[in-house]
Amino acid sequence: MSANLTLLTVVGVLVACGVYLLLERTVTKMLLGILLVGNAVNLLILTMGGPDGAAPIQGATDTVRDTMADPLAQALILTAIVITMGVAAFVLALAYRSYILTTSEKVENDPEDVGIAEREREEPEE
Repeated sequence: MSANLTLLTVVGVLVACGVYLLLERTVTKMLLGILLVGNAVNLLILTMGGPDGAAPIQGATDTVRDTMADPLAQALILTAIVITMGVAAFVLALAYRSYILTTSEKVENDPEDVGIAEREREEPEE
């Protein structure tokens, strides 16, 4: 089995862009990063599912293709799409709530976390 190098390159670019966006401080860029990584994973599963084939239906005959397509990859992609859309809806709800409370979508450092980090730096190690 050989994988399509072009699709694997597209997967790599999508993951790289998604990780870059996930590292940003605004919620909308984080959401776009999550969506890009989700689509990259779906494309990777589709690419690794093998070559295209006939419909995965018992008893179906196809004169063009000899083998049947792998239905597991298709089922995993459908499940991943649903999960990605659920996560996107959750992040949008968090972004809306954050914007209503702070009128900003930028994620700031929590003062309590900063204080704990400073205390840990000041304490000598044993």
